[in-house]
Amino acid sequence: MNTGKYVFSQITSLLDANDFNKCVDNYNGNYKVKQFTCWHQLLCMMFGQLSNRDSLSDLLLCLKTQRSKWYHLGLGNSISKSNLAYANEHRDWRIFADFATNLIACARNRGTNNEELDYVANNSIYAIDTTTIDLCLSVFWWAKFRKQKGAIRLHTMLDVKTEIPCYMYITDGKVHEVNVLDRIIYEADGFYIMDRGFVDYERLYNIHKNKAYFVTRAKTNIKFKRVDSSKTPKSSGVQCDQTIKLVNHYAKKEYPESFRRIKYTDQETKKKFVFITNNFELTALQIAHLYKHRWKIELFFKWIKQHLKVKSFWGYSENAVKTQVYCALITFLTIVITKQKLKLKQSHYEILQILSITLLNKTQINQLFEDALLQDFKEQNCNQLKMF
Repeated sequence: MNTGKYVFSQITSLLDANDFNKCVDNYNGNYKVKQFTCWHQLLCMMFGQLSNRDSLSDLLLCLKTQRSKWYHLGLGNSISKSNLAYANEHRDWRIFADFATNLIACARNRGTNNEELDYVANNSIYAIDTTTIDLCLSVFWWAKFRKQKGAIRLHTMLDVKTEIPCYMYITDGKVHEVNVLDRIIYEADGFYIMDRGFVDYERLYNIHKNKAYFVTRAKTNIKFKRVDSSKTPKSSGVQCDQTIKLVNHYAKKEYPESFRRIKYTDQETKKKFVFITNNFELTALQIAHLYKHRWKIELFFKWIKQHLKVKSFWGYSENAVKTQVYCALITFLTIVITKQKLKLKQSHYEILQILSITLLNKTQINQLFEDALLQDFKEQNCNQLKMF
């Protein structure tokens, strides 16, 4: 007797299979494939991410015990370790990258804006950063980083208002984080918040020429001349708000115009920060507050590293590693979309934890996240006569 869909099937039904098949067709992903298609590959990888499997062998061992449920889970009938490993090694990772991009657009359209950023309600705000994942160079021979160490880097741009990653680019460890600025299409009037490692005056000037704004920390060796100063209330933590121009020959050539230099002291931690930005409309305190939101991308990196499989990989080739990372991103976006569509109050972590132990249940998803009510029952009356 059929009592409904499995929880995993309900989750994956939120994904548009036709949209995914368009991505597959762009790269001939199902060329000469008879049974184990790219869709089956994606669902297997998502099942492994949601159920927190440690390896490909671990995933297949668990799936084999549920063979009678494969069809109803949408996994097909020809799952094997060799099939999945071969697919990860050879099917183009760009299929999953493009599908992740489509999901990002869907999630951002449903996302809600952050009320703390009302003073920039009409502007998009992005945080840009890079995280490094260490690898064994003797196994992942292509992931060059240092002489005896391998690594990959996830270059990411996060939409601060919705807290959804809107761009991710994967390279080996030798590619410096500042290079990702060459791949971004800048949005007019958008704010791009970066750490000090992204300070490259030629690239910052490119942001300025695209009529966008950057907010970053100044390097300690910056040489400049003061053009103008604005009065600031010292009690707010803002020590100075200056308009400056670079004086170094090469830096001046790369960024010929003036920009702002803001010195700020955090009143809680007493730490001092020096910010540079090309925005002259916001107050100095608002610029400092805006930079605080850069921490959200650090929290995103911490979340995916702790709760998804992006540090231990199920394949050794570059294609397999990138496929797994983008499947992890698709899994994260699926959780985000699930929360948005069902209007769940739980955090992403709580949703993931609940799903991880209920994937093979036939309970409606919204019922999984309802508060459990304890049943009322009457205690036995201690004065009642005992039969024995």
